[in-house]
Amino acid sequence: MQTAGVDQPLDAFFQTAPDFSGVVLIAEKGKPVYHRAFGYQNFDTRQPMTTASVFELASLSKQFTAMTILLLKEAGKLQYDDPIENYLPGLPYPGVTIRHLLNHTSGLPDYQEVMDQHWDKSKVAGNADNIAYLIQYHPERQFEPGSRYEYSNTGYMLLASIVEKVSGEDFIAFSRSRIYRPLGMKDTDIRSLPEKKAMERMAWGHLYVPEKKQYVRADSFPQFNYAIWLGNRKGPGRMSATTNDLLRWDRALYTTELVSPATLQEAFSPVRLSNDSLSNYGFGWKIQQHPHLGKVVRHSGDNPGYKNEIIRYIEADKTVIVLCNNDHEKLPQLLQLIEEELGR
Repeated sequence: MQTAGVDQPLDAFFQTAPDFSGVVLIAEKGKPVYHRAFGYQNFDTRQPMTTASVFELASLSKQFTAMTILLLKEAGKLQYDDPIENYLPGLPYPGVTIRHLLNHTSGLPDYQEVMDQHWDKSKVAGNADNIAYLIQYHPERQFEPGSRYEYSNTGYMLLASIVEKVSGEDFIAFSRSRIYRPLGMKDTDIRSLPEKKAMERMAWGHLYVPEKKQYVRADSFPQFNYAIWLGNRKGPGRMSATTNDLLRWDRALYTTELVSPATLQEAFSPVRLSNDSLSNYGFGWKIQQHPHLGKVVRHSGDNPGYKNEIIRYIEADKTVIVLCNNDHEKLPQLLQLIEEELGR
């Protein structure tokens, strides 16, 4: 189903961006009012994009990692204010809690920088390797825990390892059995590179190369090899999914299917920093207020070639999901246009 109110301005926009590649889904009360695919899954083969194409989610994964922690908290297996050394002994960063990891106020250094400097890139690193190198090389923390917000992939990598320690399960298996499968997210998983290569519906990330006047697979650029040698990391990214599955996820967050309303309310609440100011990042979600549509929770996700966004106007029950596999320069304009149309 589509509505003329959204169709006309978006059709006009895409005439100005004929090379946009991705899938756009707009829903009202869970019903898609606009769902269209553009461009190609693979620019080399010209395989057309479909609304069932599977994308790397990049940091959209963080809201799911946060949910694994919420599930364990509701089960009484951990508390948000537990020190992380209770679960990951040996990390030389005292005073950091699970809550600090969830809302990016831990002050922890970037694990990827440490691995880039010291890791043997002929091998594939996972979370245990990342943690071992943080312990061995002990880079300085950025700031005192709780004193300010600074986006941290390290924090979400550690959250996945805490989930494994507490649950006794592999993080991927836990995510499948507790989130993806119960919600019917049949195309969603944390996949290895060979698994993605075997998928017919995988939308690969591309970047425009002006010298060649064409889009080139992002994984052909040597500077993005970290996606390979950090290929076993869990927590900050690596999920892949479709827009349809993300809409299933959106709908579940209006129910008690996963966790209670009180738990979600805390996940969607700002955090008070030690200087008494507020940081508008909850547990895996950025928090905003729209003048006409009310409370908004959203997240972006960037991987080489990918630019993704999920925006949930939770009081108005409107949902925007945009998955783009050619890092298109007009994506911010598209998101702004959609918000203007929804806010009318």
